[in-house]
Amino acid sequence: MEKRTAAPDAARIERSFSGVPLHLVNLGLAVLSFLILYWTVYIGTDVVVKHALFLMTVCILTAVVYPFSRNPERRRLSLGMDSLVVVLAVVASIYAMYDYNERFMRLGSLDPLDVIMGTAMIVVALDIGRRVIGWALTSVSLALLAYAFFGNLIPGAFGHRGADLAGVVNSIYAGLEGFYGLSARMMILYVAPFIIFGAFLEKTGAGEFFIRLAFALTKNTVGGPAKAAVIGSAMIGSISGSAIANVSSTGVFTIPMMIRVGYKPHVAGAVEAAASTGGQIMPPIMGAIAFLMAEFTQIPYITIAMVATTPILLYFATVFLFIHFEAKKENIGRADAENIEPVRTVLREGWHYFFALVLIVVVMGMGYAPGTAALAGIAALLVTHACKSRRIDLKNFYECMVLGGKYLLSIGSLTGCIGIILSIVGLTGVGLKFSWFFSALSQGSPFIAIILVCLISTVLGMGLASSAAYIITAIAVGPALLDMGFPLIVAHFIMIWFSINSEITPPVGLAAIVAAGIAKADPWRTMFTSFKFSKGLYILPFLFYYRPEILLQGSLTDFALTTVVVMFALTSLAAAIEGYLSTSLFLHERLLLLLCAGPLFIRGRIWDVLGVGIFALVFFMQRRRARSTASA
Repeated sequence: MEKRTAAPDAARIERSFSGVPLHLVNLGLAVLSFLILYWTVYIGTDVVVKHALFLMTVCILTAVVYPFSRNPERRRLSLGMDSLVVVLAVVASIYAMYDYNERFMRLGSLDPLDVIMGTAMIVVALDIGRRVIGWALTSVSLALLAYAFFGNLIPGAFGHRGADLAGVVNSIYAGLEGFYGLSARMMILYVAPFIIFGAFLEKTGAGEFFIRLAFALTKNTVGGPAKAAVIGSAMIGSISGSAIANVSSTGVFTIPMMIRVGYKPHVAGAVEAAASTGGQIMPPIMGAIAFLMAEFTQIPYITIAMVATTPILLYFATVFLFIHFEAKKENIGRADAENIEPVRTVLREGWHYFFALVLIVVVMGMGYAPGTAALAGIAALLVTHACKSRRIDLKNFYECMVLGGKYLLSIGSLTGCIGIILSIVGLTGVGLKFSWFFSALSQGSPFIAIILVCLISTVLGMGLASSAAYIITAIAVGPALLDMGFPLIVAHFIMIWFSINSEITPPVGLAAIVAAGIAKADPWRTMFTSFKFSKGLYILPFLFYYRPEILLQGSLTDFALTTVVVMFALTSLAAAIEGYLSTSLFLHERLLLLLCAGPLFIRGRIWDVLGVGIFALVFFMQRRRARSTASA
């Protein structure tokens, strides 16, 4: 039997095991988690050995857990193809670790055996990436490999002298630019420790606690289950870093509750998808994407987390507004409060989960590495869990390590393909050429440039984890944005926000598709509704440039005033799209609200006053009509 974790057309299909094979696979996954935690403590481990061993372990486990073919009749563990991939991964990785200093001396004039081993590892990396994520990233890698080989046939600025197989292997496999460079380093140092921390949170009951707390906080509000989905997904998504995983874990609780109180199935699925997508960039952890940004920009993590707080709260406030207006418009009531525990009861049973999260922020604020912070969070969870249960649960610890290793395969399997992309970009100089083309296409207009970033990152991010999509986007368009005069932090926040929107954007929208499956709703209706609820993902990146005060770029007074004004604008936009404010909107009121939103997005106090004035006019018109309707 195979386990589907996404939509049929883009699903990651895992093999299921039982008996001795299951124990062996679980042991391997636990070993992978152990390696990450070991390297977090012993940072001085040889870089090449560490990176090669990580990639080898990921390739072996992925070849075992994920089938080569999606054909139902050919998904069994194959002694042919799967064994070949495992053998090639082991041999090529051991060769990479063996006497690598001698190989470094041969860079530029590799031995035939170097080329053979490097070619084998490239083939393995492409296959492993395809097995887990499909053809999205693998196709980009193949296209760049073709560009490296045949760039001499391309006329104009994008042509280059071309590279032979030895040159490609030299860049990807033999040096530190490809497999064993930045891609493996970022996975091991930044992403992997927090994936394991997320697994410990899940296995120790954090997911259930956050969902219970979200329901407790919203039990007396209109459309409470939908608002609970937003709060729960925000808390869990910050840790998981995956919208699909977020939907899968919280959606099974929130979506049925939303449907029960009156939300249409596709609306319930859309709410969960929109909330789960935003959860990926929710401080304090931001799905580890904050640490990747810190690596690219050298901006301290604490600064990034602080700057990210206001925009993501504005995003979730917009989603709240949409679901509130939807609930009022459709006369959706409150959830059955009898089955929902009081906030105090929930907090008394799970307060220690917040302790682990706070400890991570404190450790990072003290200047320690991200991996050390994640390790501190894991230790805090283990200690508080042992104190609460009054015993040391070694079985639970092992299950956490296994789950962490399983989650690591989803992102670790992309390491090879990302390594190929990074090395080919450096080898051919296509990054600089693309940046030049990007600048020329935008014609020096920041507005057009932001639209292009949206289009590029959405296409590149189809089917990818947000962290992988951000890495590729930062390489592709980051230099061009900086050359155009975008402030460093503004440019990278724009790229981060657009890198996660493919999770809910048609036609792919994997998070929306998974939510539709849980809700038993039409995937297309769910995707388009989620696209509507997530308008903040598409609007706020423009404001990062035109109203940078919301990214703390300015005085505290400017920040406060701009935040209030932007909230008015987003409220106006949500009400106009939904057709409801205090009561149903007439056409001229919707047009006035759209007109109101425009000035509020433009810098200048006169525009702020004009926008707020129009909003106030429509609001009082609505309130007067609502009172008249109630009295009648």
